[in-house]
Amino acid sequence: MSGKHFEEFEAGQEFNHPIRRTVTEMDNTLFSALTYNPQPIHIDRHFCETETEFGQPLMNSYFTLGLAVGIAVSDIALGTTIANLGMTEVRFPAPVFHGDTLHVATKVLGKRESKSRPEAGILEFQHDTFNQDDTLVATCKRQVLMRKKSSA
Repeated sequence: MSGKHFEEFEAGQEFNHPIRRTVTEMDNTLFSALTYNPQPIHIDRHFCETETEFGQPLMNSYFTLGLAVGIAVSDIALGTTIANLGMTEVRFPAPVFHGDTLHVATKVLGKRESKSRPEAGILEFQHDTFNQDDTLVATCKRQVLMRKKSSA
C-alpha cells in the first residue's frame, strides 16, 4: 500500500494532491439520495433558480468534505489509517457547483504517540479544498490514528 506510516510524517509537512475531480449533478443527486437528504438547494434546479441567491444547485457540503478526504487518502493514508478519530473546524467558505473541478492540499498540523496503542500514533491533518479558480471551498482539521512502521 502507498500510505505513509506515523513515523514518516512531520509537523508542517505539506501535500498537494495531484488528483483533481470535476463534480457533477449526478454526484450531487446520488449522494443526497443515498444520505436521505431531500434539501431542494441540492436537488431541485427550479427551486434554486427561483428561490435562492445562487441561481443553481449547490453541491452537498458533506460530499465535498468526503471527496477532500478521499483524494488525500492515496497520497498519505492508503492502508495505514487505523481509524478517523474526529474532525474539527469544518468550514465551507465558498459554494461548490456542478461542473466545478476540485483539488486538495493537506498539511500535517501535529503528531503524538498514542497513549493506549503502542503500535499507533495520532496525526492531525488540515485538508483544504479549492475549486478551479483556487478559491477555498472547504477546510477541516482531521485527527487520525495511524499505524507505525514497526507494526507493519
